[in-house]
Amino acid sequence: MPKLFDSISIGGLTLDNSIVIAPMCMYSANDGQMNEWHLIHLGHLAMSGAGILTIEATAVVPEGRITYGDVGLYDDATEVAMGRVLEGIRKWSKMPIAIQLAHAGRKASSDLPWFGGAQIAPDTDNGWQTEAPSNVAYTEGHVAPVALDDAGLERLRKAFGAAAQRAGRLGIDLIQIHAAHGYLLHEFLSPISNKRTDQYGGSLENRMRFPLEIFDIVRANFPAERPVTVRVSGSDWVEGGWDGEQTAQFAKALEARGCAAIHVSSGGNHPKQAIPVGPNYQVPLARQVKEAVSMPVVAVGLITQPEQAEAIVSTGDADMIAIARAALYDPRWPWHAAAALGAQVTAPPQYWRSQPRQFSNLFKTGK
Repeated sequence: MPKLFDSISIGGLTLDNSIVIAPMCMYSANDGQMNEWHLIHLGHLAMSGAGILTIEATAVVPEGRITYGDVGLYDDATEVAMGRVLEGIRKWSKMPIAIQLAHAGRKASSDLPWFGGAQIAPDTDNGWQTEAPSNVAYTEGHVAPVALDDAGLERLRKAFGAAAQRAGRLGIDLIQIHAAHGYLLHEFLSPISNKRTDQYGGSLENRMRFPLEIFDIVRANFPAERPVTVRVSGSDWVEGGWDGEQTAQFAKALEARGCAAIHVSSGGNHPKQAIPVGPNYQVPLARQVKEAVSMPVVAVGLITQPEQAEAIVSTGDADMIAIARAALYDPRWPWHAAAALGAQVTAPPQYWRSQPRQFSNLFKTGK
């Protein structure tokens, strides 16, 4: 059996294999509320044969959305809407479902990507004032965020806790906290975006403080038997910014608090980032974290081939791999990976007759 298709445990949750459908923003919600698009999109991926499906970056407050089309989980209406989508998916799929809880920080109030994705000013339709650790704009021409004061930090602590409670009520199997890609918690971690002079800025210990507080609050407000994980950027790809060594230290602090897994991505916090894009370009960052912790580590980024994914997990560079755009392009990627590697994968019985003759043992067809 290829190692990619071995079962794996994240906390108390056992997955059929080590393939993660990563969170992917669809920018298609209405006032934070999921709709039929999300049922079709997520329902489709819930039949992919992956080990777990992750709901896109889900804002814990309206101002924490990347765009006005982002999903939220911050009031009864957003909870009910998400519940309807989950009910439809679970009727036909047993795949575990995770959610990524997020706040976009200074990168919030943006237009939809197919309209250019530029920041929308606070006094413009669909725009609002952003907030961040410090009054430092992401790029030239952006309206600077408001630096969060003590009251603002407490408001966000309560918001993350309330969202975790809502996720628990919805039966979500796993929470991933978004601390990557230049969004709020990453902004606290990186010296590029965190210029505070209080207990939340300066030293690595201080910059980690608020993200660790958020982890503790989410962990305390989500059922104890269900895992809480974190997604990080392993590097800013900017000199003097967040890097692999700091990521490893953050990962160790998270693990000590009960973090069940860590998903290592990179970048997103500075427009001048110099990313060496290519197959496996983020895998060394995952490996650096894996050497520092014992919890499962997820690698992501231009992982597109089955043999490539198998090599990552079988050599110990990471415990799991995540696919995002590859899954949009090929929603049956796990099927095709199983066929290529000689493994089996879970598929709905309605689809069993689709397997090609040369892969006649591809699907698990037990009762």
